[in-house]
Amino acid sequence: MYKDVRSAVDMCHRDGTLKQMVAKDPKKYINEDKSIVPMLKMLRDSQRATFLVTNSLWDYTNIVMNFLCESHTLDACNFDWLQYFNVIITGSAKPGFFHEESNANLFEVEPESGKLINTDNGTPMAQVGNTSPIITLKKQNKHCKVFQGGTVRHLHKLLSIESSSQVLYVGDHIYGDILRSKKVLGWRTMLVVPELETEVKLLWELRDSRKALQLMRRNRDHIEDQIHRLKWSLDVEDLNFDQKKEKSAFVEDLELQRDQVRIKHQQSQRECHQKFHKVWGQLMKTGYQNSRFAHQVERFACLYTSQVSNLSLYSPNKYYRPSEDFMPHEFNILPM
Repeated sequence: MYKDVRSAVDMCHRDGTLKQMVAKDPKKYINEDKSIVPMLKMLRDSQRATFLVTNSLWDYTNIVMNFLCESHTLDACNFDWLQYFNVIITGSAKPGFFHEESNANLFEVEPESGKLINTDNGTPMAQVGNTSPIITLKKQNKHCKVFQGGTVRHLHKLLSIESSSQVLYVGDHIYGDILRSKKVLGWRTMLVVPELETEVKLLWELRDSRKALQLMRRNRDHIEDQIHRLKWSLDVEDLNFDQKKEKSAFVEDLELQRDQVRIKHQQSQRECHQKFHKVWGQLMKTGYQNSRFAHQVERFACLYTSQVSNLSLYSPNKYYRPSEDFMPHEFNILPM
């Protein structure tokens, strides 16, 4: 079944069916976010260089970015959104794009026609006749070039990047975007997880229920500790008949309490998890532990958020610091 589904999805991408449907009515398939343009303007005003690297080709990229940047037009000759970027690389073939040893050629894209023009590692090559037109951005004395293919080596050269730590790369695919760019290049990374918006809202709404779950678990652990001590006492201590009878009865009462607490805890936990997803529960949890996805996020994403435009809520000069790690012995003895 997996092979059939994968084959069908790949076919939709290859033959253009998927992109044609989205291009006809972007609003039906793409979530609007009116904060994207203010965020991009803020980054540009702060003298940050911005780039877009996508596996999509130029024609589809132009349609999607026109929609996202609020022009709301399907006019293929509208390139206003380019003013928000220094470099655009389409057809990048990620994640292979992130390998510096790749020998993929970099072509310049002529936006008006979509034609490809040879370059020498991003530098225009002498042409017979007219050279490739370069779009001069209004209101800014800067140029935005559009390319296809290439590797991260070309991107670093085009943006004069000297250190990997200078780059904050935002992506929504843990393997294709975040893992490769962090592990191979050492870029700063931000993972976009749209489900987080609902997840955080539910975590806040269920904060009292989750606190009650923690208390029930501690109570169960406390009861089990009492049971273990009593059973050990019955096994090793020299007790008379009445003492054994009394302790055995106490053990039975505690076991009944433990079972009641355990059942109540399991039911409450199941109800809490089903608030997030009826089958899987919380996105970042597997029972009491972090899920495999959560471990990957912790390891490879410097930041993670529900949408990239959340960056507009903070100054572009903000330094994001990691939260403090705790060992199990530190949890219950934190300073007030």
